Amino acid sequence: MKSAVETLNPTRVRLTVEVPFEELKPSLDAAYKKINQQLSIPGFRKGKVPARVIDQRVGRGAVLEEAVNDALPKIYQDAVNEGELSPLGQPEVDITELKDGELLAFTAEVDIRPELEIPDYSGIEVTVDAVEVSDEDVAEALDQLRDRFATTSVVERAAAEGDVVKLDLEARVDGELLDDGVAKGVDYTIGSGRLLDGIDEAVTGLEAGAEATFASELKGGSAAGREAQVTVRVETVSARELPELDDEFAQLASQFDTLDELREDSRERLGRQKQYEQATSAQEKVLEELLELVEVPIPEKLLQDEVETRRHNLVNHQLGQLGMDFDAYLKMQEKTAEEFDAELKEQAEKGIRTQFVLDEIAKREQLSVSQEELTEHLMRRAQSSGMSPDQFAKAVVEGGQVPMLVGEVSRGKALATVVESVKVVDTNGEPVELDDEDETAETVEAVTETESTEAPAAEGDKDEAGEAKSTS
Repeated sequence: MKSAVETLNPTRVRLTVEVPFEELKPSLDAAYKKINQQLSIPGFRKGKVPARVIDQRVGRGAVLEEAVNDALPKIYQDAVNEGELSPLGQPEVDITELKDGELLAFTAEVDIRPELEIPDYSGIEVTVDAVEVSDEDVAEALDQLRDRFATTSVVERAAAEGDVVKLDLEARVDGELLDDGVAKGVDYTIGSGRLLDGIDEAVTGLEAGAEATFASELKGGSAAGREAQVTVRVETVSARELPELDDEFAQLASQFDTLDELREDSRERLGRQKQYEQATSAQEKVLEELLELVEVPIPEKLLQDEVETRRHNLVNHQLGQLGMDFDAYLKMQEKTAEEFDAELKEQAEKGIRTQFVLDEIAKREQLSVSQEELTEHLMRRAQSSGMSPDQFAKAVVEGGQVPMLVGEVSRGKALATVVESVKVVDTNGEPVELDDEDETAETVEAVTETESTEAPAAEGDKDEAGEAKSTS
């Protein structure tokens, strides 16, 4: 086999390959054997039809086509390896010459990972908020805890902010009651903003048995995004009573005996939370600065695929789970379709650039992923997905997504390497130490979101190569 690589642009190449016919013999034999099993010719046992008879009955051209389709994936992969290429996606294959007994020649155009120059990034410097927990922060945390232990009791008075009301609701659009527009016995805390716009104003001042009608845009269901006339009837009004903030409450709500111990624990928890937020902010800022330093050409087809993948995930999975269609989502976000597409393209570009840059750093720094690191990452991903580790691991293996997880860990380690070598200070001018690779992996995942830039395996090229058309 002879192959040559022609660079069409920084992200696309054309392979020109010539294969002596004798190298096709294993595939030619396999083609005859396959066709033999499919033929039933009087006078010959199944699978024992001579090649010359197959040529007469089926045609030598059909045999050659079967042989070429069988051979192309391996030949293509050998040419990729010989050219030391990192392909992205399937190749566009054209058979330029096929001479029986002499030669097979074809070209294959494919997108590749661009060669990147990673400059010295040790001069990056970012500033993040200092970790400071105020008395007000602690007081707010304790108030939220008290809120969880609040009790309610039915009262005979008009509803006011903070009360819990039990409601029956009916939603009509253009005067027609919606099939999914009826809800009964809904508990709602006035002022929480967790139901419909306008409901707080409608129910405030109503006593049990009273009702009101108000206009509101529906957030979900069959008429999501449309304005409806909602009739709400108050069944009961209950007042919420917060427990006293004392030692007795500390014993009720925690493992501590005193309020002072609970307060100190809350301060420590808030401190750890703010440290995590500080670390995430630092990683995001370092990543932004790093991307500014590197010029990253992006294959147009790869970008298109990434945009479509993100759109598909949003429309068919995320919005579907919320019972919302795309138009309602745009209206809720106060965006036009054009604005959404522009933002999605920008996010996709950043995700691809992040993958390319961090993969190059991981390669340059010779960062490997151990089984222990992969297992820890899998456990964390399983927890965030709501699946058990065994279920998640099975889904990953069956979906062929192990390389995706390895890539996530590798990129997290690459970003951690960069963060360790740059200067991070807080708003007080104090240096910030960051060393949690799991957090950097989360930062990378948030940016990249999908893994559509993984190079396909050799077997994955088979369909495209197998459907190649001759241009000779």
